[in-house]
Order: sequence, then structure tokens, then C-alpha cells
Amino acid sequence: MSRESAGFTLLEVVVAMVILSVAVVTLIQLASQSLRLLKLSSDHQEATILADRLVLAADPATEGMESGQDGRFTWECRACAVAVPDELSPTIGAAPRLLSLMVAVRWGSGRTVEMSTLRLAQGAAATP
Repeated sequence: MSRESAGFTLLEVVVAMVILSVAVVTLIQLASQSLRLLKLSSDHQEATILADRLVLAADPATEGMESGQDGRFTWECRACAVAVPDELSPTIGAAPRLLSLMVAVRWGSGRTVEMSTLRLAQGAAATP
């Protein structure tokens, strides 16, 4: 057995350790980034569910603004009357009264989810 084939040189071991350490550090950074994105996605989903719940629970009979807090989320709900174009108004009877509902949910450092929809105002119709 010759001396040259007896094993690895110190340089080969050092290069292998550097390659292994770079790979391990890269994998740890990828895992950390994945966890951060998972948390952000979870927060966004919770905010969207809250906004949807607020839109469904809003009273479409009145205009105005409400705000509040739900856990770490702060929210604001606005209801504004929307004019119905004459082309869309019925020829017989009163024109429908539409309200625009806009909900904004905020959390963290400037994160926001906004949702808006149109709802038919209950109980009241505009007179022609």
C-alpha cells in the first residue's frame, strides 16, 4: 500500500467540510424562510376570514362607519349609498337602494386586507 492512497489529505477534508457547512446553512435559511411565509399566510387567511365575517354581518339598512378590534386585528367597516343608474332602475315601483360595504382589516406592521361588495339596502327604497 502506497502512502498516497492511504486516505484523505487535510485539504480534501477542509474542502468537504466547507461544502457541507454551506449546504447546511442554506437548508436552515430555507426552512426559516418557509416558516416566516407560513406565518404570513396564516395571518392573511385569518384577516380574510374576519373581513368576510364582517361583510356578512353588516347591517345593510344604514350608512355609516364602524370600527373595532378582534384579537391582534383592527378593522373598519364603511357603508355608503350608491346611486343606481336610470338604465338599471325598474320601470314600475321604487328604485332599489344599494349600499357599498367596504371592510379593511389591519394587523402587524402595515399589513392590510380590504374587501368590498354591494348589498341591497333592506327595508328602504329610494323614491323616483
